[in-house]
Amino acid sequence: MSSVNKVILIGNVGADPEVRYLDRGVAIATFNLATTERGYVMQNGTQVPDVTEWHSIVLWRNLAEWAQQNLKKSMKVYVEGKLKTRSWEKDGQIRRKTEVVAENIQILYRPEIYRNQNNAANNQPADEAVESANDEAQAAPEAQEQGGFFNGLFRN
Repeated sequence: MSSVNKVILIGNVGADPEVRYLDRGVAIATFNLATTERGYVMQNGTQVPDVTEWHSIVLWRNLAEWAQQNLKKSMKVYVEGKLKTRSWEKDGQIRRKTEVVAENIQILYRPEIYRNQNNAANNQPADEAVESANDEAQAAPEAQEQGGFFNGLFRN
């Protein structure tokens, strides 16, 4: 029987991707992705805080170049890939790092776009602002590009 090494994450980009090129011109991009489990209040009143986990994401070749042009800090993204652990020696100690090597990535939410839309809506009379919100809910093609099915489901 074969095994499976598959990771699916939905989270927020921690910083703009860092891109570098290897000797043969192969692009490699790295960035951190934050996933957060929301806190809650237990029945006895104890508050359980949010728990954020940071993941190291690695993208190769065309995907790395795409990320350099399109990914920005705070965007919510869907990442699909596999776990890869690498090790190296530094100062006489063996270091290890587990990374997600992404095979597919999709932008689900772009905060700056919605911030601009909300600012524009706030400057309109109330009736026009409601009309704009309804138009956005009908998912114009450009709104679908910003997340499609996931649009609005995973906002902060």
